[in-house]
Amino acid sequence: MLLGISGSLRADSVNRKLIREAARHYGGEFIEAEIRMPLYDGDIETLEGVPTEAQELANQIEAAEAVVISTPEYNQSFSGSLKNALDWVSRVDGNPWKGKPVALLSAAAGRSGGARANYALRLAMTSFRPKLLSMEVLLADARNQFDDKQQLISERYEKQIADILAALKTEASS
Repeated sequence: MLLGISGSLRADSVNRKLIREAARHYGGEFIEAEIRMPLYDGDIETLEGVPTEAQELANQIEAAEAVVISTPEYNQSFSGSLKNALDWVSRVDGNPWKGKPVALLSAAAGRSGGARANYALRLAMTSFRPKLLSMEVLLADARNQFDDKQQLISERYEKQIADILAALKTEASS
């Protein structure tokens, strides 16, 4: 099972479209994670424990054979909602990320396609010790890259998605 995590909360975001395109290339079962959860607060954790939403995400990560994450770029970094989800998952028992094959994508309006967001995300993910793929997809001018069926229109980006998902699938089966 492939788990997709969008760093954007918007239902129709280009990052959601991108993880769905990734799932199409990966094949098989796909689950799209939900990252809406309370802001990390040590007092909440002490009084109530890890929120159900965070534990559910951790369980999905643990159960997945691979994970694909796509994030927008907000103020030269990845989204706060994604950072919050990562922070909460880091508080569960065990480490669901350890050894998990992960592909990082980004879709953004600018010409860099969210390169700074992906760099920051890669840095944040390193401490969890996943198997981060060295390749990435940076979808520039993202709003104009999908057709009315929500599929990529650029052969170049289509090939990049196909290549990274093939590499992710290989990593997951090794």
